Amino acid sequence: MQNVAGSLYGLAYGDALGKPTEFQDYATIVARYGPGGPRELTGRPALVTDDTQMALAVGEAMLAALSITPVVIEPLLRQAFLDWAISPDNNRAPGNTCLQACAALSDGRPWQQATVAGSKGCGANMRVTPVGLHPTLDDDQRAGLAQLQAGLTHGHPTGLAASELTAYACRWLADGLAPGDLLEALRDRCDGQRKVYREDWLGDLWQQHGVGTPSEFIARGWDETAAALDRVRTALAAGNFAGDPCLATGEGWIAEEALATALYCYLISPDEPVAVLGRGAASSGDSDSIACLAGAFAGAALGLDAWPAPWRDQIEYTDRIARLATAWDDSNIRRNLG
Repeated sequence: MQNVAGSLYGLAYGDALGKPTEFQDYATIVARYGPGGPRELTGRPALVTDDTQMALAVGEAMLAALSITPVVIEPLLRQAFLDWAISPDNNRAPGNTCLQACAALSDGRPWQQATVAGSKGCGANMRVTPVGLHPTLDDDQRAGLAQLQAGLTHGHPTGLAASELTAYACRWLADGLAPGDLLEALRDRCDGQRKVYREDWLGDLWQQHGVGTPSEFIARGWDETAAALDRVRTALAAGNFAGDPCLATGEGWIAEEALATALYCYLISPDEPVAVLGRGAASSGDSDSIACLAGAFAGAALGLDAWPAPWRDQIEYTDRIARLATAWDDSNIRRNLG
């Protein structure tokens, strides 16, 4: 539970810290919070954004599933997204792609027709952390579900690839992978999965893009995501970590940049989780999404005790976060899910 809870709470904490800075430029953020960015939750509860709301939607759909297969999980994800779309709490500047896709999903059409096929916005991977943290998924289930939950709203191949890698980053860190080995492991997966199109999970999505083959479709996503990871490697090697992280690895509005900049913010100081959150929130781009993913990585590696204990009762949706973490720590559920 420690690593699952640490990652889920880390996502929510980063989201809450990045919420007030999301649409501010770097100079304005630094003038208010200093170069380290915001490092204290404010409000009771400390409010999150659609990033945490949709991550919980994914996780709760998984909890409701009797098995993790495309046929079982797709309607549960669809309903969870539709419930989120009409919720009165959906008032946190939600992404246009998610809203547009949910409107199309609501009439029951195949999701491959409802998705916004050309979008690779970070809404694809800001919510995928629960897929990485599920305790018993095999590789096909984890990769397929990561891509499916992205594809319901964001049909671009880069959104699929970045989502899969975000999930695997959480899984590998929770399993004990050294942070210093994470970037190369993700980069290797880009190469290994480059032409793997998961038809069982994606159906005919590739045909929406006017390409000749499924492998041609998915290769574009892996290539763009690999290029983003290479920018992280270059930025870390340069060793100049001051200033706006978005200048090094991108603003985070699109999926591969959200992953890249979150990794950059995390890998600078992986043993300083609150500093990781502040760095992600002190960014000129999609600050809440960057900080929430960086927090998910830090929490997956370090566990729940890495975060200030009072934050647990302060953060919005703490009951739902705790329920998800507890469910995936239960040994009976571990045996029965899969």
